[in-house]
Amino acid sequence: MQKNPQRARSRQKDLEKATGRNIFQIVIMDVSDPESVRVAVSSLTEPIEGLVMNAGGMGGANPGALTKDGVHQMMATNVLGHVVLLEEMLKTGMLTKAAVYAGSEAARGVAIMGMAKPKLKSFSVDEFASIADASFWKKYDPMVAYGYVKLTANLWMSSVARKYPEVRIVTMSPGGTTGTDVMSDLPPFMKFFFENIAMKIMPSLGMFHSLEVGAKRFVDALNDAQYKSGKFYASKSGVSGKVLDQASYYPEIDNPKYQDNANEALHRFIK
Repeated sequence: MQKNPQRARSRQKDLEKATGRNIFQIVIMDVSDPESVRVAVSSLTEPIEGLVMNAGGMGGANPGALTKDGVHQMMATNVLGHVVLLEEMLKTGMLTKAAVYAGSEAARGVAIMGMAKPKLKSFSVDEFASIADASFWKKYDPMVAYGYVKLTANLWMSSVARKYPEVRIVTMSPGGTTGTDVMSDLPPFMKFFFENIAMKIMPSLGMFHSLEVGAKRFVDALNDAQYKSGKFYASKSGVSGKVLDQASYYPEIDNPKYQDNANEALHRFIK
């Protein structure tokens, strides 16, 4: 997520207007750049009770291109910076109660959207590293890669949760949510399809929900202890409706060894 101070100030004013409170502070970072994240964390002056990691997207105009850290742009934007952000805050005691990562149903597959369940052969460190640097695929397809990226993040979150049991660490998918910019950086044809066809048809069929519904999932995950640390919650079916623990569909995500392998693989790219 690229730095955008102007947009941040606009959102700050929106929050002040909506709440009538002048308490919101801006911390600028580029989550695709670990060093930018470290600088941002070092600027914090007091602990934070809750953290929602919602920065992400499809990786820009060239999501398969490698960053200076050796991961493809989609992985950098959705995962690598979040690894640094959460772990730095935990190590320094700057996060005290809960962290929520924005997952996706794509991590266990969404048949109705043509997104197959990610299939790994070994769930090894090397295999996760190949997902991070895009060598896993002979031909890079962002709609395929997205599920694997989110799966890797889910496993990493679960690994971290076991190391920091004093903080509740949850992955929650916002589900199919209208009114967001998640598809804004897709290639032109795919962007046109999602914004002008899919996003208009799916809500009318009950397959997508409003921005308020998607945001409430994050608020609930942050505040409600029924959402257990180390778990990945998403829609029971499709990308909307009731949420449940996704290990029901994808048992491998509850495997501690696989979780630690994903964690170790991601740290290969963090200097």
